Amino acid sequence: MPLTDVKIKSARPTEKPYKLYDERGLFLIVTPTGGKWWRLKYRFDDKEKLLSLGVYPDIGLRDARDRRDEARKLLTHFIDRGLHRQTQKMLRQAQAANSFEAVAREWHAEYAPTWAEHHGDRIIRRLERDVFPWIGKKAIAEISAPEVLAAARRIERRGALETAHRALANCGQVFRYAVATGRALRDPTGDLRGALPPVRVAHFSAVTEPGKVANLLGALDGYEGSLIVSCALRLAPLVFVRPGELRTAKSRS
Repeated sequence: MPLTDVKIKSARPTEKPYKLYDERGLFLIVTPTGGKWWRLKYRFDDKEKLLSLGVYPDIGLRDARDRRDEARKLLTHFIDRGLHRQTQKMLRQAQAANSFEAVAREWHAEYAPTWAEHHGDRIIRRLERDVFPWIGKKAIAEISAPEVLAAARRIERRGALETAHRALANCGQVFRYAVATGRALRDPTGDLRGALPPVRVAHFSAVTEPGKVANLLGALDGYEGSLIVSCALRLAPLVFVRPGELRTAKSRS
């Protein structure tokens, strides 16, 4: 006799688990702790098998029957629902392992030791903030150029055009790493050359007028910040090097 909602709700646990049968292989196991588990008994390749269909009441009687009918329909096409579920799970796991975010983090971990620490930190923060939320979960081999451009456009729209260019360049590095490691066939960012407006660089003219030079030197001398910065500012006019070169300069012993 088919199950009813009333019969399922009124089923009480006993010392041993017992089964309440529905139709066409569907039954409910009532455990000693009060749990109620849907199971489907079926045959595939002349072997009797069991398939879990969920837990009552999360999966009600109607939903359990729908799942049973779906599984039996697959059997008519010689598809074992249990094996099909395992295959789908493996495909999801493989897709997660080959997602843009997974490959990007692998690329970053591979090359970060060769970069300055602050440079590597900036790259991963940029990807986490501006790229992963939009294409991070997608399989890297399935990401198209328009999808990458859409992520870059979001950065551009907030007025950070230079950051958009840098993010696009980082994406290209990740895609090329994916190609090299067999996770993608090509780098779609190659199709995006010229898609973003160029960054207009503002050049600051050198201070050459005697009066302005005097004011600049006075400002450098009057700096009241940290000792290291103060020493660097006073040394800069004497050696005429770029700030980065001055910052990383080493003394000869």
